[in-house]
Amino acid sequence: MRTAAILPVKSFSRAKQRLAASVTEQLRAALAQAMVGDVLSALAATDGIHATIVVTRQADVAARAAADGAVVVHDEHELGQSAAVELGVQRAVVEGFERVLCVPGDCPALDPAELAALLADREHDVTILPDRHGTGTNGLLLSPPDAIPPSFGPDSCARHLSLAQQAGVRWQVRQIASVGLDVDTGEDLAALREALAQAGDRASGTRAVLGRGAPAGDDAALGAGA
Repeated sequence: MRTAAILPVKSFSRAKQRLAASVTEQLRAALAQAMVGDVLSALAATDGIHATIVVTRQADVAARAAADGAVVVHDEHELGQSAAVELGVQRAVVEGFERVLCVPGDCPALDPAELAALLADREHDVTILPDRHGTGTNGLLLSPPDAIPPSFGPDSCARHLSLAQQAGVRWQVRQIASVGLDVDTGEDLAALREALAQAGDRASGTRAVLGRGAPAGDDAALGAGA
């Protein structure tokens, strides 16, 4: 089954605003960039993903994605994650993909082995991948790509479940550890640090940013004390 990953990427100047209390503005931009790079690397290393569609208007992300062989869709208006994913879905349909895996750019600990195991499941049309709190949605696996409309945001896990039930498709909610680790708050960043300590050599770019820049005794500037 031909599968495309869809990766929406917000402009770095607008990214991670909720981290302002834990991370300086300069480091927020560097962190956002590093996380996207690590997600791209994880997707490229995942068996069963045939292409990655990056939806963004961030020029350096578009350039890197294109250099890595990804399809780039320009997100001119940046109307939010759901709208960006919908642009990616439309491109996937045009390109003839049978299935899409929608993931955010702030899950740098993504494990290609976990993703490959997920993609081996052909019994469900909609798989909802919750965040670590169980309320938000960090990923959607959709077959066909437009099986349900994306509806991210607060409490989106229940919303996606309702959409799947209304559509009459085969659905499941599946918790995947590395997909659940997105970064919106200082508490999330602390959880990511802890997870990366057990993650081997994954997320090298994010590790590099987290390991630099905080003055001695000021680890909270990078979320360590969150």
